[in-house]
Amino acid sequence: MLHFENDYSEGAHPQVLQRLIDTNDLQLPGYGSDSVTEQAKNRIALACGTPDADVYLLVGGTQTNMVVIASMLKQVEGVVAADTGHVSMHEAGAIEASGHKVLAIPGNNGKMEASTLEHYLDDFFEDPNHEHMVFPGMVYISFPTEYGTLYTKDELSAISSICRRHCIPLFIDGARLGYGLACPDNDVTLPDTATYADVFYIGGTKIGALCGEAVVFPKGDAPTHMLTMIKQRGALLAKGRVLGAQFDALFTDDLYLRISRNAIDTAAVLRGALQERGYRFFIESPSNQIFVILDDAKLAELSQKVIFSVWERFDATHTVIRFATSWATKKSDVESLILLL
Repeated sequence: MLHFENDYSEGAHPQVLQRLIDTNDLQLPGYGSDSVTEQAKNRIALACGTPDADVYLLVGGTQTNMVVIASMLKQVEGVVAADTGHVSMHEAGAIEASGHKVLAIPGNNGKMEASTLEHYLDDFFEDPNHEHMVFPGMVYISFPTEYGTLYTKDELSAISSICRRHCIPLFIDGARLGYGLACPDNDVTLPDTATYADVFYIGGTKIGALCGEAVVFPKGDAPTHMLTMIKQRGALLAKGRVLGAQFDALFTDDLYLRISRNAIDTAAVLRGALQERGYRFFIESPSNQIFVILDDAKLAELSQKVIFSVWERFDATHTVIRFATSWATKKSDVESLILLL
């Protein structure tokens, strides 16, 4: 079987594994208080252009979203997200389980539009009954989005400006951040992300690590007792060195971005082949996620030899599927898939 169902099927990049081996025999303190983790945090902060940033390493994406959102919201507040956002759709109510509502607003091709956000916030505070409603206490977006689309620098700037005008923090989910940054038509850099976001995270699970996400508070203003809240939510590893060693490797010699480009390059080859063969795309995505409309007969045929994600029904006889490439996708597998198309 060919595997294109997600971007975390493989284990970890060899250099990440080697860093784990190199530090394996060291006797280090726990919970991320070790020298290896400290070095990784410093590397991340410098790469973001924010040497004074607060950086925390957590075990996974859902835990990270829940911890960050719950730690920054007041009891009466919720988080504003596009209706297709990850926290709205694919996190099993994790945010709601923390006691905070996801306030979904319409998105466009997976993205939140600044004008839609502004109208939502203006309407909320102009509503004479807003004291009886869940207050918008944070704005959540992901880069890339759930549909593989990207925000431009101007779009991020506009959303950030609205958030700051309303004194609401902007949180960017960067589970696939490396893949977005590696896109040829992307104009956003890692320091740009640190400029526009009040908090964001750099995904490791989907990009070369066995597990782990790096949360960055660019201004060095993480909530008080952040480590304690991470532990309360089950997102803190006793052997924090495991996360530290992985991110230390990923942020040495630009490894994180270098391996991200493989996902973009292999996706480009696959996308080109799909176009040549006349396949219909559900959405135009420049990153490592490709959404295709298949008739159900072709879907049944292809599923005998390829594993992919079934996304949603398109109509009575067609289904939207997703092919995802990763840092580890082999060109030979892409070529084999193309032959099956």
